Amino acid sequence: MMSMRKEGSLSTAALLRDKWLYVMLIPGILYFLIFKYVPMYGLIMAFQDFKPHLGFFGSPWVGVKHFERLFSDPQFLILFRNTFLLAFYNLVFFFPAPIILALMLNEIRREGFKRFIQTLIYIPHFVSWVVVVGICYILLTTENGILNELIFQLTGQKIAFLLDAEWFRTVIVSQQIWKEVGWGTIIFLAALTAVDMQLYEAARMDGAGRWRQIWHITLPAIRSTIIILLILRLGSFLDTGFEQIFLMLAPTNRDVGEVFDTFVYTKGLLQGQYSYSAAVGMFKSVVALVLVVSANWLAKRFGEEGVY
Repeated sequence: MMSMRKEGSLSTAALLRDKWLYVMLIPGILYFLIFKYVPMYGLIMAFQDFKPHLGFFGSPWVGVKHFERLFSDPQFLILFRNTFLLAFYNLVFFFPAPIILALMLNEIRREGFKRFIQTLIYIPHFVSWVVVVGICYILLTTENGILNELIFQLTGQKIAFLLDAEWFRTVIVSQQIWKEVGWGTIIFLAALTAVDMQLYEAARMDGAGRWRQIWHITLPAIRSTIIILLILRLGSFLDTGFEQIFLMLAPTNRDVGEVFDTFVYTKGLLQGQYSYSAAVGMFKSVVALVLVVSANWLAKRFGEEGVY
């Protein structure tokens, strides 16, 4: 009894001592409650024939009718293929890019120059996708596009980057890297500050060069951060980004550019098929949940720290 009282008094004292830290948690908790958990109530639309004038309680239940329709729709395989390939390319080419850039920035010894480079690569994150697509149009269009004019001067031909289906995924992934790679380095640079500098000194004394130091010291030091961010990335694996894809779509590249996000917009907002679009969104969420749980299990199985 005495030990329980002591533990209770200690926890109360710790709570009072750190009360302002708990107060700082309130905005984050409210954000997740309002924008993440409360909207989950709308998932019941996926099992209803939802009518706005009847509401959630008045709309008739149809069970898994919309999921059967989704999986039997010939367009489902096309949507899944397009979404999966874009997500896979982003994972393969975009995810390692901030790590590589953070390692390069970490090798810069002049702090003023390093901060200048960081500022430059952070700026694209704050540029809207409308502006990014506009810049791409200026560079890549076959009608006086800067890059296409240069290619024409060298080869005598122009490439329809914006219309050709073969170039669609390359342009999308390139835009994603240019816009977000700098912002993605923040967490990795923060993790690199925790690396013990004495390890580098010991490695230099043993004759290790820069590459050896990166491979045997730097990368192992941030390995747990990389794995955690990879698991979190899998949670949004099928979220390819509606705005970017929507702005880049054209009749000539729609066969490879139509993804779940644009499909939900078309069916849900334009055609008013709210229940069907909710079923599509729920399918994406279930896939993301399975990927996160599986990746977390594998990480722990190999002795790494998971998300939970």
